[in-house]
This record gives sequence, C-alpha cells and structure tokens, in this order.
Amino acid sequence: MSSSNNSDKKLFLLDGMALIYRAYFALNKVPRLTSYGLNTGAIMGFTNTLLEVLKNQQPSHIAVVFDTDAPTQRHLDFEAYKAQREKMPEDLAASIPYIFRLIEGFDIPIITKDGYEADDIIGTLAKRAEQSGFTVYCMTPDKDFGQLVSDNIFIYKPARMGNGAEVLGVPEILEKWEITDPLQVIDILGLWGDAVDNIPGIPGIGEKTAKKLIQEYGSIEGLIANTDKLKGKQKENVENFAEQGLVSKKLATILLDVPTELDEAALLYTAPNKELLEPLFTELEFRTLGKRVFGDDFTITDTDSKKSNGQMDLFSADKSGFPDMPTTGSEPTVAEHSINTIAHTYHLADTPEKQAELVQLLAKSKEFAFDTETTGLDALSAEIVGMSFALEKGIAYYVPTPADREEALKIITPFKNLLENPAIGKIGQNIKYDILVLSRYDVQLRGELFDTMLAHYLIDPDTRHGMDVLAETYLSYTPVSITELIGAKGKKQGSMRDVEIEKIKEYASEDADITLQLKAIFEPLLQDSATEKLAHEVEFPLVYVLSSIEQNGVKIDVDTLKTISKSLEKDVAKLEASIYEKAGVTFNIASPKQLGEVLFDKLQLDPKAKKTKTGQYKTGEDVLLALADKSDIVQDILDFRQMQKLKSTYVDALPTLINAETGLIHTSYNQAVAATGRLSSTNPNLQNIPIRTERGREVRKAFIPRDADYVILSADYSQIELRLMAELSKDKNMMEAFQKNQDIHRATAARVYGIALEDVTSDQRRNAKAVNFGIIYGQSAFGLSQNLKISRKEAAEIIDQYFAQYSGIRNYMSQTIETAKEKGYVETILKRRRYLRDINSANMTVRGFAERNAINAPIQGSAADMIKVAMIHIHQDIVEKGLKGKMIMQVHDELVFDVPKSEVDTFKEIISHRMKTAIRMEVPLEVEIGEGSNWLEAH
Repeated sequence: MSSSNNSDKKLFLLDGMALIYRAYFALNKVPRLTSYGLNTGAIMGFTNTLLEVLKNQQPSHIAVVFDTDAPTQRHLDFEAYKAQREKMPEDLAASIPYIFRLIEGFDIPIITKDGYEADDIIGTLAKRAEQSGFTVYCMTPDKDFGQLVSDNIFIYKPARMGNGAEVLGVPEILEKWEITDPLQVIDILGLWGDAVDNIPGIPGIGEKTAKKLIQEYGSIEGLIANTDKLKGKQKENVENFAEQGLVSKKLATILLDVPTELDEAALLYTAPNKELLEPLFTELEFRTLGKRVFGDDFTITDTDSKKSNGQMDLFSADKSGFPDMPTTGSEPTVAEHSINTIAHTYHLADTPEKQAELVQLLAKSKEFAFDTETTGLDALSAEIVGMSFALEKGIAYYVPTPADREEALKIITPFKNLLENPAIGKIGQNIKYDILVLSRYDVQLRGELFDTMLAHYLIDPDTRHGMDVLAETYLSYTPVSITELIGAKGKKQGSMRDVEIEKIKEYASEDADITLQLKAIFEPLLQDSATEKLAHEVEFPLVYVLSSIEQNGVKIDVDTLKTISKSLEKDVAKLEASIYEKAGVTFNIASPKQLGEVLFDKLQLDPKAKKTKTGQYKTGEDVLLALADKSDIVQDILDFRQMQKLKSTYVDALPTLINAETGLIHTSYNQAVAATGRLSSTNPNLQNIPIRTERGREVRKAFIPRDADYVILSADYSQIELRLMAELSKDKNMMEAFQKNQDIHRATAARVYGIALEDVTSDQRRNAKAVNFGIIYGQSAFGLSQNLKISRKEAAEIIDQYFAQYSGIRNYMSQTIETAKEKGYVETILKRRRYLRDINSANMTVRGFAERNAINAPIQGSAADMIKVAMIHIHQDIVEKGLKGKMIMQVHDELVFDVPKSEVDTFKEIISHRMKTAIRMEVPLEVEIGEGSNWLEAH
C-alpha cells in the first residue's frame, strides 16, 4: 500500500491501550514472569510492536495516545457507554506504569486530553497532519478507525502470530466493509453496535445485514427514511429503535475537533534515551531486547542470550545466503488455511464405550500425539478439562473430563496404562506441562518423547517455538485462537470449563492433530541439521528430568529471609543517610535527574559529564563505576542500588512464591529459551540469584533441606569453560596444565610473564585470570585495560604474549570464525548449532558481535550439553537404585540435591561419576561437591 503523498513526513499515531490489551492477550497463554514475579508479557509485546514499527517503518514523527479517566461527552450522552467493561486484569494494570516509562524511554510523547477518547485525539491529529503534508498511520487493531482513512491516512495493523503487518487504505476499507465511502463505517457500526463498548445498535442487525442495508440505503438516516421498503421484524426494529441507531452512530463517530495542537517538533522521533531505557530493561530482565537496542555491551547479570517465546527477532539480518541455514522464522508466513478450510474428522469420546474403543485403538499404535486442556497455566494447580489424541493427519479424538476430581479420575484412569506404557512413543508440544498436569492425576507419563517445541528449538534456536507460529510457518495453517473460546480484547477471559463441548472438541483435537503433523515435518529437518541424536538422547529425555525437579521443589526458610530483609533495610537506611551527609543535601537517590544534579552540578565529580538529549546527566552503572575512585559517595550509591534490588527482587519476593499445597518453591525450567542451549528458569529465576557479593550469597542460606534428616549437596563443574576451550582448541600448553592439575590462572601467568610457577604474584595471577575468561568472550585490549585498570599498551602486550604461549587457542578462534563465515553456524561437541546471521555483515560492530558469539557459543553450548547429559544419567541412577534423595535445582554449571544423610556417600559417588563422564574428553573434568545445612554452606 503506498501513499499518494511523497512527503518525507511520516507520522505514526499509536492507540496505546488497544495495543497494550492486544499484547497482553496475545502473550498471556504463557506468562513471561521476572525473577520477582512480574508478568511482563504485555510490556514485552508492546515493546516488540514498537520496535517493529521503528525499524521497519522508520517514522519521522510518532506519538502514543491514551484515554484518561475523565468522562467524555459520549458518557454524558449515553450513560451505558462502556459501562459493562470488565475491570482490567491485575497483572495488566501492574504493567501500565512500566509501559509509560518505556514510551518515555524511547523519547516518544504521550498524548491525552481529559474529556476525549484516544480515538478522537488520533482522528483530530491525523486530519490536521494530513493538511500539513504528512502521511499518517493510525496504529491500532480497532475496527472503528476505518472511518478515518483517506489518500494520506492509513490504518496500520501490527504484525501478529507470524503474519506481517497490514496497511489498510481507502481501497482496502471499501472492500473489507463492502461500502463506497469510508465514512459509511460509522453507519455500519451504528446499526451493528459494539458489545465491547456497549454501543447498542439496532436489535436483530448483525455485521452482514448492516453492510447490506448501508449498501442499499447509504446511511442510517437513509434507512430510517425508507422503512416502508422493509418487512417484518426488521421493519419493526428499525422503526422502534431508530433513535437508538442514531445515538449508536454518534457514539461510533470519531471526533475531529479535539482542542489539541499538532506540535511537529514534539512529535519528531530521534532515538531511545539510553539513560532511562537501559535501567528499565534491566529491571524487566529484557536481556535479548536490551542487547538488540543497546548492543553487546548491554548485560544484566549473566552472559546468556535469553529469549522468551514470542520475543521477535527484530534486529537480526535475513538468514538467506547460507545453504545449510534453516530459512524458517526469518520472514513471516501468511497462513492460507484454517480449521474452516481443511477437511478433518475430530471425534468426541464422551461415553465410557467410546473411550474404551479409543484406548484400544491407541494401544495398538507405536506412538501418538496428545495434549491436555486445563483450567490454567500453572501445571501444579491446573485441573484437566479434557485430553486430545491424534494418530494420523486430519483425525483426532477429544475426551472431556468433569470438574469433580473423582469423576475425572474415573475417565482418566482407563488411559493410565496407555500413557505409562514405555513401549509407546508420546508426541507433544511443550510436553513437560502435560507431564506435570497428569502427575497430579496419578499418571506418570513414560515412553520415548518427541516434543515439537524442542525439536524446532534445535532446528532454529533463535526464532519462536510456539505452536501457532510453527503451524503458520510450516503448515501454512492458522490454528483456532484461544481467545475465540474464552474471550479477548478487554473482556474478562473465561475458563475452558465454560466453553461449549463442540468448540472445545475442535480446538483441542486440532492441537493434537497439528502437533502430529509438525512432528512429521521436523523429523527430517532434525536429520538435515544433524541434531537428531541431540534431540533423542539429550533434549527429549531431559524433559522427564526437569518435570521431576520441578515436582520435587525446594524448601525455603522464610524466617532467614525475614532476618536478611530487616538487615538489608537497616543497611539501605544507613547508606541513604551517608549519601545525604556526603552530598550535603537530601534528594531522591532513585531519580537519575536529581542524582545527576548532585554528582555533577553540586559535587562537580566530572566536568565532562555526559548528558542525554533531554539535558539530564547520565547516571548509569557504567558511569558510576568509572567515578567510584573519585568520591566514596559513588560507591555508597552503587551499594544502595544493589541492596535495594536484592531486597525487592529476591529476599522479599521468594516467600510469595511458596506453593500453598506443598509448602515448597517449584521453579519452572525453560529448555527452549537460550540459544546457547543453557537452561533458564522462572518463578523464581534461580540462574540470577546473586553469588558475587557477600550479601547476595546470603540469600542461599534460605534454601534448606526438607527435614532434619536431610542435607543439601551442591555439585559444581570447576572451570568448565576453560577446560572446554582447551579441549576444543587442542592447545598443547593449556591441555598440559589441566592434565597436570595445575592452577590454570597461575600456570597462564607463569607462561605470559615468563617466570616460574612459584614466582607468580597475586596481581599477575589476577591479570592472567582476566585474560583467560576474557578471551572466551572476545575481550579486546581496550576491554582488558578497563577491567584491570592498566594501560591499553600493557593490556595489548599481555594478550599478545597470551596468544604466543597458547597458539592453539588463537588458531581455534580464527578457524572457528572462518568456518562460521562459510557455513553460517557453529557447533558444540554434541552438534548443537548456533546460527550466526550477521557473521558476514558489512557493519564491523555487528559482525564483531557475531564473531564473538562464534567463539563463545561452542564453549557455552558444550557446557550446557554436558550438564544436561549428567542430569539425565543421575536421574536414571536415582530411579533405578530407588533412592530417596532428590535433584532439586540446576543453576548454570551447578546441580543441587536434597539428600537423606544416609545416602550422602552414594549420591556423591553417582554425581561425581556422571558429571565427569557426561562427555568424554582428553582434558580431565573436575567436580566439586559440598554438603551443608543450607545451599550457601554446601556451595
């Protein structure tokens, strides 16, 4: 769709609340929770939508428009207007302040006007902007905006579910609404009404009839003037409700005379405000988004690239150009088919006879696809509403179960032997959820698994793995949306229990059917990407292990956390007082603006202090760290920030996550998030529990055994990434150091400085350690100089000498980059691939990031593979030996167990053996195992 206006002035007006609701319901099926329990789905969805527009459309001017709480003329004219709207969901309401901060962080104006709705403000600004030479895009999913389109005003519907963005101009609106003038949209809405906004319309007239009547009579007024040509009930309704129809038309009319100015200068878009946006992304734990907006230097606390499903890859280049690289997910596919266009046979097995027949049918199969429909998203509390099964394409079966648990068990139990039969393979999408749900109904799923989500994660790790987008991408098929069943866009979502049986039968059966079809497509793709063995020997078996760990849970000592919380509160208060005393003024330490004024105007810590474009001083962590040696007030501020975050994110949040039934915390592990292969976890995010500071480590004291006869065991790989670097590079000197069991950092220092091992000083060892770990992450001489606070020349000399002594590592790095440029990917020891879309980029910064990933991904990925293999074998040993001890956590390169004192020696033997032999290597592996009355003591 192109505009007739050739102006470079391109204005995007975003319908803020409509887009927020859309983002919330689109991502609400699998909530994205921070480590402290905030659901960031709506914030992430809105951010992705905003980034898609900024990157792909490059508006010259932009604004986000919102309603206010003040009543409008519509409310005064028609009391029932929007009166029936349900209260906003609590987790969505909690997101709104963050979204306002986000918009401010992108330096985009927010426009509101008491007494006027967002629609009216957008309509007024759009028309005025058109007169001023702009091409205008009203960005909204709302159908009402069709009345606004003209030669230079368009509706922009953002990309969704794998489909590209949709731009609607006059021809598209006329075709969609079957009208001759866009203004007739108002007449159709006036007749049809709008249940969401409580616009009544005229009874008995739906969308189809409204279009037909407006085609014939031109307008509501024209229809009312010609009621003599109507018949029966329709004639009666139009005559009796004529006034209501005219009121409805008025309610649906977007006003174009709002008293608001078109301030072109204020609407001009330039760039995000890093000072505001970076700390917000950190707070929201938006790792991947942060790296894409701010580059590789953006970090929270770890080096994993963590991406939630649904977080779009907006800043990566196209994957074409590499023949071995999968092309899925790089470009959205517009699905051609749906349940309404494809022939299918979905059976309802709602009697004991039909269910027995289904069990017999399934029992004869080698494998089947299945899915559970439930009342919620928490697998440890959700109830089963029904189960669906599929054996062949287009044919599936749905078994409904009642709310009464005993009655539900009577239906589920006949399927128990089938689901627990190890000889029958089970196919599912995110099957761990189904395993956990079924376990609460006394069904322990067994058999070889094929998880389509995980299969796709191996085939194409950087894109999305949800079933809807997979169906659209690979089958050109749009599945039935959950919102079609239980409501969306402002309506309070209902429960699957309330959906009529025919609809839920179709929806649930489709899930099993599509999953079966995806399996048939992914099997050969796993072979093509050489990841079939990794899938069947690591990722799929690991699902059973993770479901077991999640069920086992972890005990938390709430009293310990309360004590830590009080202690932190006192320390924060002391720091606050100290900061005020040193500053000589009381101010809001959490306000970047006030903090900047104190540090740079009052205390004059840096005469060259940088400002944001709004004139505010930059006070990010990097700025403060650089100033830490100039005044001890800066260290106080850094400590203040750290302790406040520790208290709110972990110490005060962990007790709120305790399960009421079990009294334990049950984290949820994510296999298909980090492209490196590492696991992540949510509720809580165990991977981010601080370990580098004494106060951070204290949190681990609260993780305790389940009773007095148990202890905590912690097993950790020692220097695993360096050992893997030695193994992959086959560097003779580094391998020798590990084989002789030398202190690797002391050995490196001895080689770099050309001295004997015993002569290495603590500073030299510290420098060598920084180089050892820095090399893995592609650290430059500048980065090393900053890290060690030495000159760049000295840092360069250390790196040069390092590569002279470890030439195998230099060769490995250059060879890996060359291979990546040729193939478009790198691999771990177990053939896990990491695709590098930017490895041949002409942009040096972008290419450099890809090159660093090329070196690091095989190391991080191999470490991830190694601990996964160890977990699988340890789990098998625990089951086979009938041990009572439990694996309760996985955190980076560490495994944590809750073990009876009588089994400690047995566990230590199993753990040590399985971790050391997970992947056979020439470089010896070291595993440190500790025990204690809490996690800190054991670690």
